[in-house]
Amino acid sequence: MAEGQREMLDRLRINRDEDDDEGGGNRWLIIALVTACTVIVALAIFSFWPKAEDQTAAAEPAASTTTGAAAATPPVGSGGVLSASGYVTARRLATVSAEITGRMAEVLIEEGMSVETGQVLARLDTTLAKTELGIAEGNVRSARGGLDAAIADNAEAQRALVRIRGVKAKEFASTADLTRAQAAADSAAARSMQAQGNLRSAEQSAARARALLDKHEIRAPFAGMVTTKDAQPGEIVSPSAAGGGFTRTGVCTIVDMKSLEVEVEVNEAYISRVKPGQRASATLDAYPEWEIQAKVAAIIPTANRDKATVKVRVAIETGDPRILPEMAAKVLFFDDTKQAAPSPAAAPATAQGNTPQ
Repeated sequence: MAEGQREMLDRLRINRDEDDDEGGGNRWLIIALVTACTVIVALAIFSFWPKAEDQTAAAEPAASTTTGAAAATPPVGSGGVLSASGYVTARRLATVSAEITGRMAEVLIEEGMSVETGQVLARLDTTLAKTELGIAEGNVRSARGGLDAAIADNAEAQRALVRIRGVKAKEFASTADLTRAQAAADSAAARSMQAQGNLRSAEQSAARARALLDKHEIRAPFAGMVTTKDAQPGEIVSPSAAGGGFTRTGVCTIVDMKSLEVEVEVNEAYISRVKPGQRASATLDAYPEWEIQAKVAAIIPTANRDKATVKVRVAIETGDPRILPEMAAKVLFFDDTKQAAPSPAAAPATAQGNTPQ
């Protein structure tokens, strides 16, 4: 009986050693599968990883891109030797401001308005300026009257001196009378000269007052188009050197639309492909199908150390109202040597300057 119960208890007992052996086998199987997967993934990455030459080739176009402006990169087709991206800029533009501080009375312009040279753009309050001019003109009249009186006194003193000299010659006048007449004549002549100086000074003051009054009219320095309107009637305007926190320093901005050009930055590795006067074609991002005839106006003789670029100005040969400042544009530079065969002496140098790298 006791042996039967012992056998039943042995059957119900859990064998820990067998469980450990089975669990350990499963763990080793999982580890083997993970290791095999890792090896397969590593082999796949190694097979598809780009070579050092491919990395170098991919790095060269990336190096041609600069921060803040797109540098030129070698073109693809189209018969060009270089392509670049930039922006339309104006060689001639001005922020028009008043030469004096004053309150704006009238603003006669709006954005998009065309103006001519000398056209009145705005007017300042002229109350004080007109008062100053009236005072100056009154001083001129007073000085002119003083000069007339001094001239008359001088003439009378000169006649009296002549009479005294005639009487002295006949011994009817003393030497003291002649001396007094001479002194009176000299004094009258001095007062006449002083009156002339006072008149000139008053006239200069009046001219200054008129010029100051004219400065209350703000005029266009050149013909162009108004791109910004920066002041309104009632505001205080002043030259930029005297402007404060609540004072306008400009009235408007004028752009000479005939001076528009495209400004690009060419990577210095490709600058040898660009020459002054070289033919080019510009395309605006706003009108991608419209090709604008252009040419290289100038290569700025300095390089940007941080960007490794050289600034190039491209002149636009066709004026059109669709071309606006700050528009994004693309420029394609052409090889002028393909238009006409160069002379034998100039051929090697020309070919060397335009051979693609």
